[in-house]
Amino acid sequence: MKFFRAVRGVNSFQMAMLAIFAVLTAGAFGDSFTVLRAPRYVTFKEGQWPISGERIPDLVALTLGFSVKEDLAWPGLRVGSLFRRPRANALLVVRGVDQLPLPKSGTSYPVENAVPFTLDSVANTIHSLFPEDYPIVLQLAPIEEGVYMGGKANAVFEELPVTLRQIRSRLSQNNSVLDVLPPNSLNRNSEVVQLFFSELQVLQDIVALLSQHKHLASEHSPDLYSLELSSLEAMEKSYGQDSQQFKEASQILASMLQKFADDVFSIYNSSAVVELVTVKKFDTPLVRKTRSILESKQISNPGSPYNLAYKYNFNYAVVFNIILWMMIILVLAVILISYNLWNMDPGYDSIIYRMTNQKIRVD
Repeated sequence: MKFFRAVRGVNSFQMAMLAIFAVLTAGAFGDSFTVLRAPRYVTFKEGQWPISGERIPDLVALTLGFSVKEDLAWPGLRVGSLFRRPRANALLVVRGVDQLPLPKSGTSYPVENAVPFTLDSVANTIHSLFPEDYPIVLQLAPIEEGVYMGGKANAVFEELPVTLRQIRSRLSQNNSVLDVLPPNSLNRNSEVVQLFFSELQVLQDIVALLSQHKHLASEHSPDLYSLELSSLEAMEKSYGQDSQQFKEASQILASMLQKFADDVFSIYNSSAVVELVTVKKFDTPLVRKTRSILESKQISNPGSPYNLAYKYNFNYAVVFNIILWMMIILVLAVILISYNLWNMDPGYDSIIYRMTNQKIRVD
């Protein structure tokens, strides 16, 4: 009986340790935010501080030196120099995997509440602060299969394929990404594999175009790149996470992303921040809202089918105080001027009566 009790106690202890290990493993291998490359004056501290998915656009804005509406109480980013800011920020989002086997170890943080997000607020800030410059604002999303470009980037990135048909045609040309990939077991006739190669081709073409037009990287205004890749998510659904195809695709994508980060960092003369967000699955089932090439018509209150009021604007208090005190000052000024005019002596105070009331000149 003592032997069975001892065995039962050992089994209970092992089960408890396995449960604790499972919890720690789930926290360590969850969705992550990794800094691939960053200049010396943009410092990310080592630590396991979680970052909310909806605050990632604010984090990108802070790395570029912009202010945000709500303070970001996240200790991972140190306050940098006010006189040195990076000239570009490239955010890479990979769906379908929580971790990638990167060849270089970068500073990584867990991501909680992984919801779909866009960098539209950062792009609007760049265009509003630098209206006379021509910054590059390039956003690629897998849903609309389009690229939004602004300023001088329009003429340069016209050669960039933006649809699956154009990218597949590009893969059959010379100097495509298929020429530099190592031999693997991926079936190139599969649609899922072709989507994977298409995303790799876009990464290669972006770097090639920037290398040919390096003058764009020397502009005064900062540039913004937002690329979302979803081919691994499709490969997981087709082959499974434990398949050889998925593992090889993860290895290839990790090496290509690191090469993309190194190339962009080199083109901008070590003045660019490149981040990677790996998300297994977004928490919300809503469709990601993205920018397209064509300008969409703005509606008065989007996303409110119940005729609700507008969201609170942080500039409301400032505008209200300006209008209130200006009206009070104008009303007081009108009252004082009216009082003085009413009690004015025309014969003494008015210059009009003084000039017309001259004495008759006697010869």
